[in-house]
Amino acid sequence: MVLILLFKPYGWVWADMEEHTEITTRDLVEKSIRAHVTILLVRPSDDRVRKWSTMAGIRTFSMAMALVSGLAGVVATGEPVQAETLTVAAAHSLKGAFQDIVPLFEKEYGVTVQVVYGPSQTLRRQIEKGEPIDVFLPEGVEEVKKLQRKGLTLNGGLGIYAQTSLVLVMATASSLTSISFRDVLPDRATRMALGDPRTSALGEITAKALTKLDYKSRYHLLHAQHTEDIVNLLHAGVADVGIVYRVDAINSGQVRIIDEAPAGRQTPVQFGQAVVWTCRDESLSAAEKFFDFIMSPRIQKLLLKYGFDSVPSNGSRAGVRSSAVDE
Repeated sequence: MVLILLFKPYGWVWADMEEHTEITTRDLVEKSIRAHVTILLVRPSDDRVRKWSTMAGIRTFSMAMALVSGLAGVVATGEPVQAETLTVAAAHSLKGAFQDIVPLFEKEYGVTVQVVYGPSQTLRRQIEKGEPIDVFLPEGVEEVKKLQRKGLTLNGGLGIYAQTSLVLVMATASSLTSISFRDVLPDRATRMALGDPRTSALGEITAKALTKLDYKSRYHLLHAQHTEDIVNLLHAGVADVGIVYRVDAINSGQVRIIDEAPAGRQTPVQFGQAVVWTCRDESLSAAEKFFDFIMSPRIQKLLLKYGFDSVPSNGSRAGVRSSAVDE
């Protein structure tokens, strides 16, 4: 049997050179197991490649290449290649909880999980550029939705597995009297540490929450990449107050909550996840298991232990899937 990967106006397709017919991916795998397969790759003209170099096109071609590599394992062993490691990109807010969650998953599924922590916007941009990441768990859901809008998620709707809220904090060791938003509004000398909306999902969410307060003209603002940086500014006495996620304030040990941000828990910050287009073919099964593991009731209870709030879902404490993508 001789197979060829052809470029058609509607995308890349597999064709049987002997029978002169197109075949589905499932048929391709079944034929590969039963018979010797020769695979030919035909590269379209450079002009066509340039015209077709959209992100969706790159994704489709990359998945096709991954399938070719995967088939080599299928033909050689008769079984799909299983991943030994799983790469997860996660928000800093998950560091504490993942100290328990990751070892549990590794023990139950026999897969080593490598976690890359970083600002969610930075991680999302790395995924867009093709960084080899299997599962993406940013702070908030907007970063996942941005990938969805570009067709860069593999498992349909995003999974919303936890939520938190924004709070006003000060250093635990601060000698200042606890103050509220009402106290600091008239005081233009207050030094407030915030996430940078240009590089941080926390900053973007905070900016939206404070829009009606005209906060940019009221406070002396200090911008930071993420919560840990804000906490460091408070601990060093460089900032008087800061706005962070409730879950981070609870787990920090270096700050105390002094007030809810405007609207508080009435406008929760939901945390979402997705298996992304850069997921390796041999990692897809493990990635989907990890996704479901995070959504399970048992892990939901563990997230509560680390300060997250549960996601309302018809009375259930388990996470919820959402297929909605904001335009």
